[in-house]
Amino acid sequence: MADNARAKRLADLIREVVAQKLQRGIKDPRLGTHVTITDTRVTGDLREATVFYTVYGDDEERQAVAAGLESAKGILRSEVGRAAGVKFTPTLTFVADALPDTARTIDDLLDKARQSDAKVREASAGASYAAGADPYRKPSDEEAADTTETGGDTAE
Repeated sequence: MADNARAKRLADLIREVVAQKLQRGIKDPRLGTHVTITDTRVTGDLREATVFYTVYGDDEERQAVAAGLESAKGILRSEVGRAAGVKFTPTLTFVADALPDTARTIDDLLDKARQSDAKVREASAGASYAAGADPYRKPSDEEAADTTETGGDTAE
């Protein structure tokens, strides 16, 4: 088992090599400039690497990019092996990153919350408090005078 620091360094190297090769070295038209490598994770034994990517576009483009990455897997793995100089080059698995979809869902939920807050603010614009401006009970003037004369609590 390799230590975590070595796995992290290898993961960073794989991410950089794959991104550079996709940008400059692969001539597949399915792998255009709309593919972004977001993260890479390597197992503890350095045998398998998972590469997360995002695609800007519709579902059809995502499927085309997934097919392009599968077909270029061998070339990318040999480039990683050449750059890493390790005894065993890890196998590459490409996984579409769910981060953009999650971010879009969170943005939609925040928009709904803003709209709900605006409705509540609009409904409460001319409203007054149910128990008046100060709903807490206060001692009357006579009770306040009694407590100051006796020096505190009147219960005996």
